[in-house]
Amino acid sequence: MSQPAPRQALILFAHGARDPAWAAPFEALQQLIKQQQPALRVDLAFLELMQPNLPDLLQQLVADGIGKVSVVPVFLGQGGHVRRDLPALIAQAQQQHPQLSITVAQAVGEQPDVLQTIASYCSSTIAPGGP
Repeated sequence: MSQPAPRQALILFAHGARDPAWAAPFEALQQLIKQQQPALRVDLAFLELMQPNLPDLLQQLVADGIGKVSVVPVFLGQGGHVRRDLPALIAQAQQQHPQLSITVAQAVGEQPDVLQTIASYCSSTIAPGGP
């Protein structure tokens, strides 16, 4: 008899800020994904200043029986946080939870379709009759 597929979760990983209102766009993104995929667990995790942080969330996911996670850095580019901090957090999590399968996606801002959407929005802010 085969084992059931591991329960999966999607983690939206963002920087964090002192102002709680800063998280509103990330919470809206989380809700949009939940509407698109109601069976998928979607959580937010933050590098600093907000909770939950990534290590705490991963520990909770393991306790909840999640076996596979995809971490999506909701950053425009791969600065130091995505190149250094996130890999260190993932390596630590893999040591603490070797049974957990973790994949890390590219930063959202490095995806051509995301950049195209941002460019379209920026262009749309030009008043009619402008350049």
